[in-house]
Amino acid sequence: MELHILKADYRDPQHAHALIGLLDLYARDPMGGGEPLRAEVKERLVPMLAQHPTAFSILAFAGDEPAGLANCFEGFSTFACKPLVNIHDFVVSPAWRGHGVGQRMMAYLEALARERGCCKVTLEVLENNHAAKALYRKCGFADYRLAAAAGNALFWQKYL
Repeated sequence: MELHILKADYRDPQHAHALIGLLDLYARDPMGGGEPLRAEVKERLVPMLAQHPTAFSILAFAGDEPAGLANCFEGFSTFACKPLVNIHDFVVSPAWRGHGVGQRMMAYLEALARERGCCKVTLEVLENNHAAKALYRKCGFADYRLAAAAGNALFWQKYL
């Protein structure tokens, strides 16, 4: 099956449907929290992403079947004084895991980040998501560290 990777068009109903379906699949997975997306999220997410000036999504299709998704946001590195890309969500459909979909999506995303003049691509991953960590390492990602004495960066949150 031929794999097509592209930047999603939030106005395209097929892209919107694939994005919501893959994100819901990810949300239901234990590594995505184990809960389905709420109906209001499914309804509002794509229009809200379309309105967000730095949002973009990458979709992978195996034929007409959605195979992978990366929801990304462009940010800015003050230390490098250049833009960066943060991968906020990354999912490969279970049916397509182990077929190189994740690696091809990462290569596409890296090329897009380079075209935008970005200095780096960032992401977060759960400590026990060993499959995702293996993919990310294979694609050249490593722990975030400015100096060995300072240790690794930690990702924290506070719900509002």
